[in-house]
Amino acid sequence: MLVNRAQFDNSAETRDRIRERTPAVRAIEHTIEYLDLVGSCHGFVATLGRLVPQLRGQEFTEDERETVRRQIGRVRAAADWLEGALDNGEFTLDEQLVRLLKGE
Repeated sequence: MLVNRAQFDNSAETRDRIRERTPAVRAIEHTIEYLDLVGSCHGFVATLGRLVPQLRGQEFTEDERETVRRQIGRVRAAADWLEGALDNGEFTLDEQLVRLLKGE
């Protein structure tokens, strides 16, 4: 485990040195992260657009509805966090949000 940790730390240090020496690397990483973020949002909306119409006529138990409602709350919290992070530049998770996203 210590060897694995040392390899990970060494890789992280190497990445940091490369970023410092080659600013284009960070720009490429930014583009990849941006595309992942936009793609995640698009994928979520597209999936709902495909699934929700298929639910017509289905009956859900109260337990099933409550489970979906809890998940919607998590989605809302994550979306609010993302929107706030974009607006204020603060991209860290607070403890309460971590617990909510974990479903606690």
